[in-house]
Amino acid sequence: MHMRSLGKNGPHVSAIGLGCMGMSEFYGPADDAQSVAVIHEYLAAGGNFLDTADMYGVGHNETLVGKAIKDRRDKVFLATKFGNVRGPKGEFLAVCGTPEYVKKACDASLLRLGVNHIDLYYQHRVDTTTAIEDTVGAMAELVQAGKVKYLGLSEAGGETIRRAAKVHKISALQSEYSLWTRDPEDGVLQVCRDLGIAFVAYSPLGRGFLTGQIKKPEDLAANDNRRNHPRFQPENFQKNLELVKKVQELAQEKQCTPSQLALAWVLSRGSDVIPIPGTRRSKYLHENLAAQDVILTAADVSRLNAAAPKGGTAGLRYPAPMMERLGK
Repeated sequence: MHMRSLGKNGPHVSAIGLGCMGMSEFYGPADDAQSVAVIHEYLAAGGNFLDTADMYGVGHNETLVGKAIKDRRDKVFLATKFGNVRGPKGEFLAVCGTPEYVKKACDASLLRLGVNHIDLYYQHRVDTTTAIEDTVGAMAELVQAGKVKYLGLSEAGGETIRRAAKVHKISALQSEYSLWTRDPEDGVLQVCRDLGIAFVAYSPLGRGFLTGQIKKPEDLAANDNRRNHPRFQPENFQKNLELVKKVQELAQEKQCTPSQLALAWVLSRGSDVIPIPGTRRSKYLHENLAAQDVILTAADVSRLNAAAPKGGTAGLRYPAPMMERLGK
């Protein structure tokens, strides 16, 4: 397993992490036993970077991950998040970053995960009604208390990141980044590099679209949340398939899968970029991990950049109400 540094002089984590969200919610039916087995396989393969959040499955995902790592905590670099507040029925209530909520959310996550500390604690979305200095100040107190080791932000804008970093060292920024979502290249990625912050790329496979396995909207389960996303709507779906076809053509030339090519592209963006693809299946886990051995030439990267230029994907990456919470 290749390793990468989580920020300047930071701890070493797997070059390819494991996003656990889909094991609990959003991407159709899941199986807890199967998910635990996949986490164990990931760790056995030398991976150590697990990513969850308190909102995934309204706490279920943290409980699941906690169960999976109970007897192997020392092999895991554990990341979770707070800030997206949901009700008991899963309804979205608010984004909250008040100092009181930060501490309450952390204690709840520690309990669900069954651990005495969280390695990387992210603010999941920026609370625009609370000064980022106050939120990060409270997060810093968690570090001082030994409940958290490193701090991160998710989907924060450049100015917010700079302000946060003045309060306490920020080790990682997590945002969506892939061949079909290149927004971080508009400035946020450079801010991270200026400050020595690692960039953790979620949805590096375009929510599964770049795998080439989704050929029509009906391929998604009836309760799959992606059915509500603009890029999966009929008017955008066919246009985005054209992008995938180009990726598939180059993957065939490279003798790898489209998934491996898409992940290799993310890895090629810099040694400070760490993708965290999610999967619930052993087959795809090992396929994803093998992407670290796919070598892209400068010509390969140029062809991929031309096939998937910034702004070339049809449709917003989230429904409009969710877009309003990004890049603050």
